[in-house]
Amino acid sequence: MAVQPGNSNRGDDLRALIAWPRVLDRLKAVLRNGIITFVVLSITLWLMPGVRSTDVIDTMGLVVLVALVGAVLRPLLLWGVTALGGWGAMLLGVVAQIAVMAVALELDPSKRLSGWPTVGVAALVAVVGAAILDWMVDSGTEDTFLKEARRLMRAIRRRQARQAGGRFLSLHRPAMGTEPGLLVVQLDGVSEPVLRWAVRAGNLPTLGRWLRSGTHTMRGWHTGLPSTTPASQAGILHGASRQIPGFRWFEKDTGKLMVSNRPRDAAVIQPRLSDGRGLLRDDGVSIGNAFSGDATTCLLTVSHAALPGRSARGWAAFMASPFGFTRALVLGVGEVVVELYQARLQRRRNLQPRVSRSGAFLALRPASMLLRDVNVSLIAEQMARGAPAIYCDLVDYDEVAHHAGPARPESMRQLESLDRMLGVLEKLRREAARSYQIVIVSDHGQSQGATFRQRHGETLDEAVERFSVPDPADAPSTPAEDEAKHEPDFPPSPVAPLLVVSSGNLALVYLTRYTERLTKDRIDRIYPQLVPGLAGHPGIGIVVVAEADGPVAYGPGGSHRLTDGEVQGIDPLLPYGPHARADLLRHQESAHIPDLVLISTVDPVTSEVAAFEELVGSHGGLGGWQTDAMLVHPAEWQISQGELIGPDAVHRQLVDWLVMLGLRDRDIAGQVTAGTRLPPPAEPVPVVEKPTVRDKAQQTDSAAARLSPSRDG
Repeated sequence: MAVQPGNSNRGDDLRALIAWPRVLDRLKAVLRNGIITFVVLSITLWLMPGVRSTDVIDTMGLVVLVALVGAVLRPLLLWGVTALGGWGAMLLGVVAQIAVMAVALELDPSKRLSGWPTVGVAALVAVVGAAILDWMVDSGTEDTFLKEARRLMRAIRRRQARQAGGRFLSLHRPAMGTEPGLLVVQLDGVSEPVLRWAVRAGNLPTLGRWLRSGTHTMRGWHTGLPSTTPASQAGILHGASRQIPGFRWFEKDTGKLMVSNRPRDAAVIQPRLSDGRGLLRDDGVSIGNAFSGDATTCLLTVSHAALPGRSARGWAAFMASPFGFTRALVLGVGEVVVELYQARLQRRRNLQPRVSRSGAFLALRPASMLLRDVNVSLIAEQMARGAPAIYCDLVDYDEVAHHAGPARPESMRQLESLDRMLGVLEKLRREAARSYQIVIVSDHGQSQGATFRQRHGETLDEAVERFSVPDPADAPSTPAEDEAKHEPDFPPSPVAPLLVVSSGNLALVYLTRYTERLTKDRIDRIYPQLVPGLAGHPGIGIVVVAEADGPVAYGPGGSHRLTDGEVQGIDPLLPYGPHARADLLRHQESAHIPDLVLISTVDPVTSEVAAFEELVGSHGGLGGWQTDAMLVHPAEWQISQGELIGPDAVHRQLVDWLVMLGLRDRDIAGQVTAGTRLPPPAEPVPVVEKPTVRDKAQQTDSAAARLSPSRDG
């Protein structure tokens, strides 16, 4: 807060500066950093060839020199990182810590190292060693990261107070704001059964404490089809999930193959979703998402493809800090080593199902870890600035579960690290400019299983090609059909006449030379074996195709007309649960729906699916846990939308909570709802964990109810 000029304020500042707890904290930090630097420099000098002496006194002097050089250079480097923004910040962040160490080694009075190549190598070794040792001292926790984030938040809030007109600035920690705020953290790919199991096992101390103490409750919600991140975020952030038929799709009117996580395609999709009433429209912030939610500030958002610029102090601070980018980069390399070991362990144990975990996936693990730390730093910055609503996607678990399996130890380890980050965010709430309420949501789950190719010895593309032998007798009989035979009126596309695009165990099949969606009769005339061949394939459970009286789902032993539920033979939807018909029918209303929709088979005993991609953990279609998403929210907040079916329903629910908090004056329909309020939010989650004083029997019953399998939480 701003403090007005006056002698009393000067006295408060001085007393705050020399307060014993503050002095003690600083002394501890200086001592810790000094010891770590001394150990690292001693080891580095010992390892370097040609160093004659590693005298303790000389090394201690070098430690002091490193501190002095850092005190001078780091503010300049931070200014440079802030000024450059984007890629410049990332590149400068890589060399910032090395530069500080290199300058100190070059200025070393004992001159034990000479020449920039030697000094540069020694500086690199020292910086890497410091990052590893610092992580080990913290016992693998996020304590150092938390301290750096707190410093950032306090600096931002003091700067805001100064800009508000205060001449002198109190050195006390700014008090937490009283105005409400909403922080929504998306745990990508975490299904409700997996999260509930991990909480029961005691592996998620932060979430477990929230649920067991009664401050929060957990419930499941059904994603519907497609169960992918872009579709879910289009729904959650914009209420427009039907604009996304899959992770990838073909647009017959333009002849383009769209890939929703490709920035140029996401930028095209964004205007289709935006109506000005997105979840984050009222000065909200989108961090690490596919789409913006009509946010005022978009950071690392795919549809606004750009790295954070000069105004994102959280980005600059993370890049320039020795506990930010450098630490994440070093630990990310460690993740690659861990991944290689875990993959080898799966092979030696012949663990099934499994897929290759080499190639690009080796880069995904450290990239996901880096992105997680950057995102949390950006959240901290926006909480300090007082953004009313923040929505951030953390992808660590989803990336690992794709290749390891959704319930395997490697995936659980990533989920545990996300829980630690939730603990960090909980503590950072004390430094925030608002009283933030935290909501946790997932966009979908994952289902496990051997892939389609592993089971049947061919890819789906190869199977479709086998059944796509054209009928030589097929010839146009009317002018309309003759015109339909010709390619659409756009430049020739490099795609195949029969295009298969997959999202997990969902596949969309397009006859690309036709501008409109074809009915089964016309497909049968062109490719007589295609629909019956695919419906009878042992790896395909459902083939949905349009007919004159509506879409019909075909399976190996029967069919199910989706419009009225008429079944002939064996119902192909039975293995897919009670929502299957509604999911498929709703999906048929999506934009750019294909000529054929395919869903792989699901094992009735294990609920395993056969992904059309080479992923042991997949999502996108139906079957297993991939449609079982979760929502964790303050226990006293009501669910006003009834059963949450589809991401659009979650969007409406979050909007209702924004209205309840006074952060939004209009509902999703644009009608004034001011004055309509739900019960007040729960008190902020306490950081210090203390048991609630209550009757033991009631406490046991309440905890059991919250952790029960019921979808109502």
